[in-house]
Amino acid sequence: MSGKLKKCMMLCCSGQVTVRLLTVPLDPEFQFLAQKEDMGTNGSNVNSYEEAIAGLKKLLRYSLSLSHKHFCEKHGLEGVAAAKINQLTAELEGTAAKAFNPVERVKTGFAHFKKEKFEKNPALYGELAKGQSPKFMVFACSDSRVCPSHVLDFQPGEAFVVRNIASMVPPFDQTKYAGVGAAIEYAVLHLKVETIMVIGHSCCGGIKGLMSIPDDGTTASEFIENWVKICMPAKSKVQAECNGLDFAEQCKNCEKEAVNVSLANLLTYPFVRAGLLKKTLTIRGGHYDFVKGSFEQWSLDFGVTPSLSA
Repeated sequence: MSGKLKKCMMLCCSGQVTVRLLTVPLDPEFQFLAQKEDMGTNGSNVNSYEEAIAGLKKLLRYSLSLSHKHFCEKHGLEGVAAAKINQLTAELEGTAAKAFNPVERVKTGFAHFKKEKFEKNPALYGELAKGQSPKFMVFACSDSRVCPSHVLDFQPGEAFVVRNIASMVPPFDQTKYAGVGAAIEYAVLHLKVETIMVIGHSCCGGIKGLMSIPDDGTTASEFIENWVKICMPAKSKVQAECNGLDFAEQCKNCEKEAVNVSLANLLTYPFVRAGLLKKTLTIRGGHYDFVKGSFEQWSLDFGVTPSLSA
């Protein structure tokens, strides 16, 4: 910046700040100060909004120092420079204030939880410290809008929850789907849950992805499409029975049919089937519509009977 005064023009968009520099001749007596500013604010040396703001304020002080009157009279910048730098400083400070800080969000969130829930419910959290005995196992979508504990007002310790893309339950497979199998086994045999509920929801991206898979089965992702293919029978049924509906309506129907496929897949787990036969376990489907603010639940009669084999 030697020999020039850089006037900053800032554009803010999507949380990013772009600073454009315009130059005007700088009197020799300001060159030393300008060079000093260059050393402190070029490139990687500016690490934060605070440093950028401090640099702008220093620049303003420099321009209003010993040769302030002479410089401003010469270039007609006295009021303009001060106003512009003040404006830029205020805008930059405002952008910094709006910047999302994940660390602070977690800290304030936990502080609220501890004060408003943990410390106000010592009996509940005292019991939970000893162990858990949930009545529900819930399969829900990973979608950030459909947290089952929030939607169904589950309290801590009330539901054992598994969340994945489109809340799908794959068939029994000790290798391919061992993670899901382990969760079901633990819930049924160790926690002894009484109900397994699979919950679909409106505007599900996973179901839209399932309905969008080409007929030749080609995929464009590493994991997503191969995962949602678990409920391919739901897609086939919807396409056969609802071919007169538009794509959006077909997706709505598939959201519920996919739940039914997952309920059927639960029967492939021997400990689930045993629980149904002993009537110590029930399985239910659900659908949360966050557009209408409604919740629907149902059960299916699979006609499960004891095996006739030895």
